[in-house]
Amino acid sequence: MASVEIYTRKYCSYCHFAKELLTRKGVAFHEIDVTGDADIRRQMNERTHGHKTLPQIFIGEKYIGGCDELYALEDAGELDQLLQAPDRPA
Repeated sequence: MASVEIYTRKYCSYCHFAKELLTRKGVAFHEIDVTGDADIRRQMNERTHGHKTLPQIFIGEKYIGGCDELYALEDAGELDQLLQAPDRPA
């Protein structure tokens, strides 16, 4: 199964919705809270090519985008396939 990383912020409703969907699907994820941490936020901005809204989600090495993109993948029936893909070795 692919690893999932989510950049989040405390009190972010979209972050909550994204985590809720993954939890409902039984997907373990690594949450990276950017609240009050400029270095982590800079890292997120670099990895997402300047996207500053939250959450920002990666499945394996694939950059997904935010909550809307995650739900769009679910609605299109594509999320499960992405989640099942094995991680590529670094």
